[in-house]
Amino acid sequence: MEREFIAERQKGLQAYLDVITTHHILSNCELVKKFLDPNSYSVNYTAPALGLGKWEVVEPLKDIGWRIRKKYFLMKIKNQPKERLVLSWADLGPDKYLSDRDLQYAVKLLSSCSHPYIYKITFATANESSALVIRPFSEKGTLKDLIYKAKPKDPFLKKYCNPKKIQGLELQQIKTYGRQILEVLKFLHEKGFPYGHLHSANVMLDGDTCKLLDLENSLLGLPSFYRSYFSQFRKINTLEGVDVHCFGHLLYEMTYGRPPDTIPVESFPPAPSVFVVSVLESILTCEALKNGMPTVSRLLQMPLFSDVLLTNSEKPQFKIPTKLKEALKISKECIEKRLTEEQKLIHQHRRLTRAQSHHGSEEEKKKRKILARKKSKRSANESGEEHSAKYSNSNNSGSGASSPLTSPSSPTPPSTAGASSIPPAPPPPPLPPAAPPPGSEVSTEVPPARPEVSASRGALLSSIQNFQKGTLKKTQTCDYSAPRIS
Repeated sequence: MEREFIAERQKGLQAYLDVITTHHILSNCELVKKFLDPNSYSVNYTAPALGLGKWEVVEPLKDIGWRIRKKYFLMKIKNQPKERLVLSWADLGPDKYLSDRDLQYAVKLLSSCSHPYIYKITFATANESSALVIRPFSEKGTLKDLIYKAKPKDPFLKKYCNPKKIQGLELQQIKTYGRQILEVLKFLHEKGFPYGHLHSANVMLDGDTCKLLDLENSLLGLPSFYRSYFSQFRKINTLEGVDVHCFGHLLYEMTYGRPPDTIPVESFPPAPSVFVVSVLESILTCEALKNGMPTVSRLLQMPLFSDVLLTNSEKPQFKIPTKLKEALKISKECIEKRLTEEQKLIHQHRRLTRAQSHHGSEEEKKKRKILARKKSKRSANESGEEHSAKYSNSNNSGSGASSPLTSPSSPTPPSTAGASSIPPAPPPPPLPPAAPPPGSEVSTEVPPARPEVSASRGALLSSIQNFQKGTLKKTQTCDYSAPRIS
């Protein structure tokens, strides 16, 4: 329980948590969330009893996804035991803005969507608290499984957290998969259908074709896999911009075999083509994040994708009724508004943290001490100068009062013939003016100086200097005690 030991352990724990929380996959792990926030993640999430009619559960696929509130089960059809499907069940999320009725209708509508680059949904349903979707199970797995050489049924952490071999895809795969993904994003944007959940584990492989998964996530209001990234940048404030930013992460992962270390990316490692780097620079650099994301149409025109030939001739079909399309538009606006508010809070918090860090740094403390000393010294100097000025003024005024000979009103008397060598004494102070008679007005005007006054003053001074005591006559003493005879 020594203080130093506890402080050292606290620093070590903080460093450990910093590493874990900056690792994107580990930070979303249920164990980490329960440790950091036990109150919010104390509930054990289990799927409800499933009455599935013609389907039955083969086995639970434990932890194959990254979401805490989403569970997976391997399924089969009772009369077709060899065919395998996967069932996903999830709670509703914080961005669920559709009414229960619109949500149920929209989720059921997903099974009618037909597109060469969207993975087919066998069955989908939703209620007021959760949703259930059944799809065919693919032994090849997702695009992320291809990149990481992983088995689809293994847990998410085991597959992707610490890959044994890091290797990107070939250039032709990057071009083809990228073009197919952009085509389906463009289709969804034109339909007014919000997505926002693009990442390599949500892209299923079917031969040489990429097909998007989990279109229902945006309807259920679930958070995006890359939300912790794009919520830092206020220019990414639409779901279209979110899709493009997520595509940048996906393209980086396809190119280099791993996700980027930090966002924004300052420099890119050598790539199979300069055209790959130019696309990445338009999405993941600091300049791109400050200016905003390019559109999907702009990316399709870039040299990396513009020369890719699409061989699939299947015609896309996804009919959304007008009333539901309007509800989807309102829901999309609400999702974007919440994102904007979250970005504003993060921006304010980062500014406050930077200010506190700046003012609390040792260098800033030293600067403040130096400024305080300079200010104190300057105040002392100003106080001393003010005191000296007052002292000088008082001396000047005092010397002026005690030296009437140098005053303009008291000129130095001219020298007189026969005067002794003794320096002249200063003139006597002027007598106060006589009090005016009662009833008379007092004049406040100062009479002008007259020349005869100066002359008489000089004569008086001369007579005082030439005064001789011996010339005085003796006076007789009077006896006031004797009676006087009138």
